[in-house]
Amino acid sequence: MRSEEVGKQRYRASYGRYLEDFKVGDIYEHRPGRTITDADNIQFSLLTMNFHPMHCDAHHASKSEFGKLLVSSGLTIAIVLGMSVNDVSGRERQAIANLGWKEIKLTGPVFAGDTLYAESEVLEVRESKSRPTQGIVTGHTRAFNQDGKPVMNFICTALIAKRGHGIAED
Repeated sequence: MRSEEVGKQRYRASYGRYLEDFKVGDIYEHRPGRTITDADNIQFSLLTMNFHPMHCDAHHASKSEFGKLLVSSGLTIAIVLGMSVNDVSGRERQAIANLGWKEIKLTGPVFAGDTLYAESEVLEVRESKSRPTQGIVTGHTRAFNQDGKPVMNFICTALIAKRGHGIAED
């Protein structure tokens, strides 16, 4: 998070970037990390009606190769995507819309008690062909657990405003 000066000795938290701020090859480390709890996993599984016993039946999961409950992959992607917002899509002034996610890969198990960290690398920045005040940013987001082991990655594309053309510019 950065701050912008909005008056004499007055600063406002600043999230996200304008199109001009993205450079191919830049990597944004998303912090803070997020520790996942059993309650997070159970509540998410119930909320999304994912009743797979590997997410909500500890006795069943104890007999699996993992020996314990797995965190729902839907929860993992939701947390990792959320972690990237401060750096990539930010507040309403810059990000117009997420355009999609592709190549979502689950590369390692996630368990309650794991702390996730993520980073996003800018792969492409281009002006929109149909929206002259906006552009498209494509990034590769990677997530790791507290031991640095990869657990997930995906490609994300977002529509981002150019400087001076964000929604609700103050």
